[in-house]
Amino acid sequence: MKEKIWLSSPHMGEKEMVYVQEAFATNWIAPLGPNVNGLEHDLEVFLGNNVHVAALSAGTAAIHLALVILGIKAGDEVICQSMTFSASANPIAYQGASPVFVDSEETTWNMSPECLEEAIQDRIKLGKKPKAIIVVHLYGMPAKMNEIMAIARRYGIPVIEDAAEALGSTYKGQAVGTFGDIGILSFNGNKIITTSGGGALISANADYVKQARFLATQARDHAPHYQHSHIGYNYRMSNVSAGIGRGQMEVLPQRVAQRRYNFDFYKKALGDIKGIQFIADPGNDFYSNHWLTTILVDSNDYSRIDIQNHLHEDNIECRPLWKPMHMQPVFAQAAYYGNGVSERLFEQGLCLPSGSNLTDVELNRVVERIREVVNMKKTIKNIASDPISL
Repeated sequence: MKEKIWLSSPHMGEKEMVYVQEAFATNWIAPLGPNVNGLEHDLEVFLGNNVHVAALSAGTAAIHLALVILGIKAGDEVICQSMTFSASANPIAYQGASPVFVDSEETTWNMSPECLEEAIQDRIKLGKKPKAIIVVHLYGMPAKMNEIMAIARRYGIPVIEDAAEALGSTYKGQAVGTFGDIGILSFNGNKIITTSGGGALISANADYVKQARFLATQARDHAPHYQHSHIGYNYRMSNVSAGIGRGQMEVLPQRVAQRRYNFDFYKKALGDIKGIQFIADPGNDFYSNHWLTTILVDSNDYSRIDIQNHLHEDNIECRPLWKPMHMQPVFAQAAYYGNGVSERLFEQGLCLPSGSNLTDVELNRVVERIREVVNMKKTIKNIASDPISL
C-alpha cells in the first residue's frame, strides 16, 4: 500500500523541544508555569486588538467556560451555527440549555445574518430570547462579522466567536476571534498549530479572562485552605503542552502561507473541471488561513462519494464536510432556522488533504487521483448512454 497522505497532520518547527526541555529542566511539569504565561502573551501579541488570553486544555473547554461566564443556565436558549463540528454545540447541553441552530449563507458557508435575525425575532415572539450566539469561522473562512455583530448588538445578545479553525484568518484586517464578546481557539493535533491538545479563551474584557482562569483551576478561593464558592473545572493547559505551543507560534505565519499555498495549488490544478467548485475568499475583506481546502462536487457524471472512495483506495485521507448539527440525532428536537444551504454543503462537500507539511509530489498525487476518477466516471456514463459506440 502506498504511503498515507493525511488530511491535516501535526507539523513541528525547530523550537518546540527547546521550550519543552526547559519545562523538564526546571521541573515545571505540572499545569501552569512560564510556558503557559509565555504562550498567552504570544497569542495576545499576535491577535492584537487589546485582547487577553487564557490558555486551556481544549477549545471545547473554552466554549464551555464562555457560556458559564455569560451566565447561561438550564432552560436558556443559545443560537449556534448549524454547519460546524459538534464541539461548538455540545457545551450548550453541558449547561442544560437548548441550542437553536441557524443555517449558513452561500459565500462563506458560515452563519447567515438573515437566518440569524429570523431566529432571534421568532424566539422573542415565543418568549424565549436567546442568551448568546455562537458563530463559527468554518475551515478558516471568516464569517460576515460586521453584519452578525450588528444584529447581536441590536438585540443585546452576547457573541461567542468560535475561531477554532481560523487562527491566522482576518476580516477587514482584524484577527477573527476578536470581534465577539468572547472568542475561542483550538490547538488540537490537526489544527494549523498544535499543543497536542489545547485551546484558548480570548476577550478584550479582562474580567472575562480572569474569570476563565479562576474557573479553569477548580475555582479555588483565595484562602489558606481549600475553599470553593463556585463550581470549577480542570481546564487549564499544562506547562509542557504550552511549550509546544510557544514553538508553534514562531512558525505560525509560515503555516498560514503553506495552507494557502495548498489551496492555490488545488484550485489551479482542478479549477477547470466542470462540477468542482472551490470556496475562495469572497473579497478583500476576507483573508482565510485555508486550514482545510474544501470543494463542492456538483456533477451528473460523478459524486463527492466517488472522489472520496477513490482517494481512500489510494490511502489518501479526506472527509465530507461537517454534518449540520440540526441533522444530528442527538439534536433532533432542537429548533432550526434555514433554507437548505448547510444540507447541500454536507451532501456535496469534501475536505482535501491540507497539511502544511504536504509536498508538491503529494499534492500532485491527490490531483491525479481526482482527475482519474472524474475521467473514469465520465467515460462510463458516455458508454452507458451510447452503447452502439462500442
